[in-house]
Amino acid sequence: MFPCLGTVGSGMSQMATANYTVMTNFILPGLTENQEIQVPLFLVFLVIYFITLVGNLGMIILIWMDSQLHCPMYYFLSGLSFLDACYSTTITPNMLVNLFVDHKAISYADCIAQYCFFAIFATTEFFLLAAMAYDRYMAICNPLLYISVMTRRLCTGLIVDSYLWGILNSLIHTSGLLRLSFCGPNIINHFFCDLTPLLKLACNDIYINEILLVLVTLSGIIALSTLLIIIISYLCILSSVIKIHSSQGRYKAFSTCASHLAVVTLFYGTVSLSHLLPSSMYSQDQEKISAVFYTLVVPMLNPFIYSFRNKEVKDALKRVFKSQCE
Repeated sequence: MFPCLGTVGSGMSQMATANYTVMTNFILPGLTENQEIQVPLFLVFLVIYFITLVGNLGMIILIWMDSQLHCPMYYFLSGLSFLDACYSTTITPNMLVNLFVDHKAISYADCIAQYCFFAIFATTEFFLLAAMAYDRYMAICNPLLYISVMTRRLCTGLIVDSYLWGILNSLIHTSGLLRLSFCGPNIINHFFCDLTPLLKLACNDIYINEILLVLVTLSGIIALSTLLIIIISYLCILSSVIKIHSSQGRYKAFSTCASHLAVVTLFYGTVSLSHLLPSSMYSQDQEKISAVFYTLVVPMLNPFIYSFRNKEVKDALKRVFKSQCE
């Protein structure tokens, strides 16, 4: 908590030694202040969160139980499922509580912590999706080298590196937040502690924070580098698939990529609508709706996209259910 000059409303306490105020909490209005739809929204988001946990944890258990899914593609998928479960848990429980309470407050420490973990998981997902694209590239373009290259050690290394990038990005922006003073309005116009609305409440210069946000996260290292890896991987895949003479072979090659492409499109598409477009092109309410998709809906859909589009996952489900019933 950082002192700054002035007098403010709720969420701040006076310091005895000087006419300073300290921000002790923020207010999160949520998606809407309309009391009539609070309960329906609570039920909808509760169901989404439940399905997210069951779907993603179920995918992890399925991959662990079925030996035929013990290969790089599903090793990455189990990592994505774990990430999505954590990602949703960072935001959804607090959001559900705020739908039922009148004073929708979150402490300064909890708000910073929420953003810290959100940044870790969101950034990690960027890199993990890029690693999964590289895995598909190796499987289709270099099938003879696939087993020898995509070892468990390499796959583990790619997942660990993804988390390290996530932690690094989070530390950069969280450290930037910690240097700021919050002494003005304490109402965050959002349903969770995202960086952009937090910066709007700072009472000192945020130029460095904005530069880091653009250069490192959005249009810089993270978004562009991971998207470039995905695009190059799929261009190479497309080039290889075109050379396959059998229509059945081409279909099989494309079908192994369809689920990943759908997940990439959903994640990058909703994040882009929320962060990459100029603020003049969308309202804060539109940004909230977009955020609902990439923080709540996409983590729920990912395991189902892989289940419905993947014959191996369906067969594994049948084998597991059959073995449990015997």
